[in-house]
Amino acid sequence: MRTLTFIAKGRLIWSDVPTPTIKHAHEVIVAPVAATTCDLDRAMIAGHTPFEGPFALGHECVARVVELGSDVTGLAVGDLVSVPWHVSCGTCPPCAAGHPTRCSNTPPYAMFGLPIGGKWGGMFSELLLVPWAQANLVRLADGVTAASAAAASDSLTDAYCAVLRGLQIHPAAPVLVMGGLTHGLYACAVAAAVGSSEIVYVDADDHRRSIAESYGAQSVGDIRELHRRQFPVSVDASADPGGLAGALRATAAGGHCHSVGIYFQPTEVPLMSMYMDAVTFTTGRPDVGPHLPAVLALLASGSVDPMPAYSGTVAFDELPEALLDLPLKPLVLA
Repeated sequence: MRTLTFIAKGRLIWSDVPTPTIKHAHEVIVAPVAATTCDLDRAMIAGHTPFEGPFALGHECVARVVELGSDVTGLAVGDLVSVPWHVSCGTCPPCAAGHPTRCSNTPPYAMFGLPIGGKWGGMFSELLLVPWAQANLVRLADGVTAASAAAASDSLTDAYCAVLRGLQIHPAAPVLVMGGLTHGLYACAVAAAVGSSEIVYVDADDHRRSIAESYGAQSVGDIRELHRRQFPVSVDASADPGGLAGALRATAAGGHCHSVGIYFQPTEVPLMSMYMDAVTFTTGRPDVGPHLPAVLALLASGSVDPMPAYSGTVAFDELPEALLDLPLKPLVLA
């Protein structure tokens, strides 16, 4: 069986690995049919992260169920399912509380596509073994295509959670999105779908700004164009220290800022202004599983359309070469 393997900066290869087999009753084998890269994948391929190969790549996909363990109910061979990026049991106290990223029955940070919490495989593979599948896999509703749901495994749901954190406190409030990552585009789409009264997107990239505008956002190329305007809800999707600081300074008194960016180096934040204005800041790995049904419902209703954020289509066989060009958000079809 083939799996896409990250070797080092600028080097991806196909690896032949053993075909997975079910050894435990809670497991399911799936075949990815539509996958995509996360912004983290692009950064790893470009050599901008501390992670060293070799390891199997990929943690965003929709897959078809191939084989079921004997304890798995509610799924059938042939079902299309969204596969969360994290590996979790679904029943331990953290999982039961809605925090599968803190699962106490797996090693810390267990996930697909990166071996820092064990080797679980990657989603750019012909087949993938999913443990505790009944607690994790979510079947696609009628009308939801595999292509549209490919990013729900991580980045789309991460953006959904980022926006909801603030809007649950400040319903219908204006939302500021500091762009750079594809998460920021999804944040604009989600904010429009869940009732934000206004969305402002900041990004120097003209193409990403045009996509954000298609989701109903106003866009500017530089935060200085906003003339120090402040927002009750802000999302940092820049992965840039300047963008993070800009989002925090533009968060209104009593407001909430969530960052989906990963900062590998110590990063300064404007704690004094945050203190004076009681700004709340959150960040963290997204607990995708509990929120997948809500995200898939937005896709089913047509309230959110992720397709404009894809940068193009890539065939599965083309992966090693195609991903070295660092496309923004390729849709990979098996």
